[in-house]
Amino acid sequence: MSKRIGVGLLGLGTVGTGVASILTNSQDRHPLVSELELKRVAVRDLSRRRALSLPETLFTSDVQDVVDDPSVEIVVEVMGGIEPARSMILRSIALGKSVVTANKALIARYGDEIASAASAAGVYVLIEAAVGGGIPIIEPLKQSLGANRIERVSGIINGTTNYILTRMEKEGVAYKDVLNEAQKLGFAEADPSADVEGMDAADKISILSGLAFGGLVDREKIPTEGISSLQSRDIGYARKLGYCIKLLAVAERFDSKEERIDILDLGIRVQPTLVPFDHPLAGVNGVNNAILIEGEPIGEVMFYGPGAGAGPTASAVVADILNIAGINKIGGSKTGLDPLLSAKSWRKCTLINKAETLQRNYIRLTAKDSPGVIGSIGTCFGKSGVSIQSIVQFDTTDEHAEIVVITHKVKDGEMQNALASINASSGIAGIEAHLGCL
Repeated sequence: MSKRIGVGLLGLGTVGTGVASILTNSQDRHPLVSELELKRVAVRDLSRRRALSLPETLFTSDVQDVVDDPSVEIVVEVMGGIEPARSMILRSIALGKSVVTANKALIARYGDEIASAASAAGVYVLIEAAVGGGIPIIEPLKQSLGANRIERVSGIINGTTNYILTRMEKEGVAYKDVLNEAQKLGFAEADPSADVEGMDAADKISILSGLAFGGLVDREKIPTEGISSLQSRDIGYARKLGYCIKLLAVAERFDSKEERIDILDLGIRVQPTLVPFDHPLAGVNGVNNAILIEGEPIGEVMFYGPGAGAGPTASAVVADILNIAGINKIGGSKTGLDPLLSAKSWRKCTLINKAETLQRNYIRLTAKDSPGVIGSIGTCFGKSGVSIQSIVQFDTTDEHAEIVVITHKVKDGEMQNALASINASSGIAGIEAHLGCL
């Protein structure tokens, strides 16, 4: 019988418990799972009762004990946060150990540093579970789609916000009520800000962009807007116009005036967006995620499935462990890194100025219910170079009317100029909502 491969686990929360469950129950799984052995587990509280029964000798409250254990060959980081996760991953690499992590916040900010250290040490850091939960998207981007010229990556990559928006649309439940229910069900954290303010989705699109387009993306420069200020009336109006609203993360190529293979301009954003009912992403509901890849020559391909949870995320983590274990078994440490599995950047990606990004827009404004007001709105848009696709008046009262405008694709800078002009108009009470639109 061949030597079993030692695995060390940093964290035994929801995902960590799922990983440990798979590693300790290999029956009817891939034969290589039975060759993996859980050697050490780092937890915060040694006295806490565990859902999974494991030998007490496996546990330690010191994460460095796991990393430094000579019987541990693959370190699995599922504790989250920046520190000590970053330090322990770098220490593992320095000791010649490959790493599997589900930590999107860390990879979005320090992925280049970690990838460079791994390449220099001749080990792997695999991150399939960092984006999309159980959806296999990282390795397809690095391998299966490598022959394509990727034009656009767009997706619903946060299960919490998608659950909230689905309930608001399908059942008419208010945002705060759905959020409270999502927290009780475990779909949302006690502090949901990372999800509902779009930060989690921004971390993930940063990672996907780097892989799809071949260069490091500055996470902190991604324009990000969440759903916390979204109103139910906009969901209702969108539905009347043939749309649903999703929190979309989008990254797309912008051809530069200078045709250079080593530099690429990208437009990246996270924002609530109107999606036509016949669009592939419109049917993605509940906690499910989906990532739509558009490229040449493949056209469109969508990856869909559960975006979070113990089972799906643990599935992705163990898949990465098996990938590394399989390479090690055939002498990967001697033959060098597989270039299709490593995540080294090969060109510089820059984010274009937000004012230059192009998209269609949904605007809801309150105006005085008087003759000529719609014409004056159209004039404001026209003077700023914004072409209107449709303009509809809703919910008229004795004094005011709500007007919804959907524009054709326009630069954000021109859109902002138009909105400033409308805001200054005497017939306008206020701009109540501004969303993206596919």
